[in-house]
Amino acid sequence: MRVVIALGGNALLRRGEPLTAENQRRNVKIAASALAPIACEHELVISHGNGPQVGLLALQGFADRPEEAYPLDILDAETEGMIGYLIEQELSNLLSSDRRCATLLTQIEVDSNDAAFKHPSKPIGPVYSEADARRLAKEKGWRMAKDGEHFRRVVASPRPKRIFELSVIQLLVSQGIIVICAGGGGIPTVCREDGSLVGVEAVIDKDLASSLLARELGAEALLMLTDVDAVYIPWSEPNARAIHRASPQAIRQFSFARGSMAPKVEAACEFVELTGGMAGIGKLDKAEALLRGAAGTVITPDVSGVEWWEEV
Repeated sequence: MRVVIALGGNALLRRGEPLTAENQRRNVKIAASALAPIACEHELVISHGNGPQVGLLALQGFADRPEEAYPLDILDAETEGMIGYLIEQELSNLLSSDRRCATLLTQIEVDSNDAAFKHPSKPIGPVYSEADARRLAKEKGWRMAKDGEHFRRVVASPRPKRIFELSVIQLLVSQGIIVICAGGGGIPTVCREDGSLVGVEAVIDKDLASSLLARELGAEALLMLTDVDAVYIPWSEPNARAIHRASPQAIRQFSFARGSMAPKVEAACEFVELTGGMAGIGKLDKAEALLRGAAGTVITPDVSGVEWWEEV
C-alpha cells in the first residue's frame, strides 16, 4: 500500500519546548521509530510541518539585522532541508541498507490572489505571553493570534495548487525510495506571466499540501500525525468526545479551529472524497494502529455517519 504521512510540527517539537537542535533530533528519533514499521511494510512518502522552526528562523533574522532578514519562502526551504535531514538520517539508522531515503526540496504553486494573503491564519514560531505578543506586534509589525493559553505569530497560508517536483517524487517512489518532501507545506511559489517561478511570503499548510501530494501520487492512505490522540467534539471542553470513524460528510457538520484542526479535517475529507481512500488523524506513537483503524480518528467512505470511541 502507498501511504503518505504528514508529521505535525508540534509532534516533532512539543509545545513550549526549547527550539534546540538536541530537542528536535530527540523528537525526530521518536518519530522515526514510529514510522519504521510502516516503512518496512508499505511504500512511504513523508511530509512534515515547520511552524515552530520557520518562526524561530524568522525571529532570529529580525533580531540580528531586520533589513536583511530572509523572506518566508527562503526560510521554508531552509527548514525543509534541516528537518528532512534529521528524518532521513534517523529513519535510515533503523532500516536495512536496501531501504533508502531521499529528501527533496519541493516548490508548490499558490495563487498570488489567494484571500489568505489578506487574512493571515497560520501559526508559526514559539508561543508568547500576551504582553510579549503585543510588544512583538508593535516592534515588528507581525500579526499575532491566540493559540490555546498563549499567543503566536500568524502568517498567510494560501491553498496549494500544484507540486512542481511531482514527477521526480513519482520516479523516486517507483524505485522503492522513501521520499521526504513537501516539508512545511512546500516552498510557496507563483508563476510570473512569462512562466518563470518566484517564491512568495507565506507558509502553506502542510496538511493541505500533503492531501494534494497523496492524491497526485495515488496513495491509498493519508495519515496526519500530531500531538493529540484524536479529533474531539467540542475541542478542549469537559464534555468533549473523541471521533473514532466518520464519513467526510458527517465530520464536516462540526466546526474546528482555523490554523489547527480545521485544515487537518479539510485535508482528510478532500483526500477521501477524491480518492475513496482512508485518512487518519492521531498521535505519532499510534501511527501503526491508526493505519489499521485501531487508534485516532479515521475518515473513510465506509461509514455513513459518526462513530464515537466510547461506542466501539
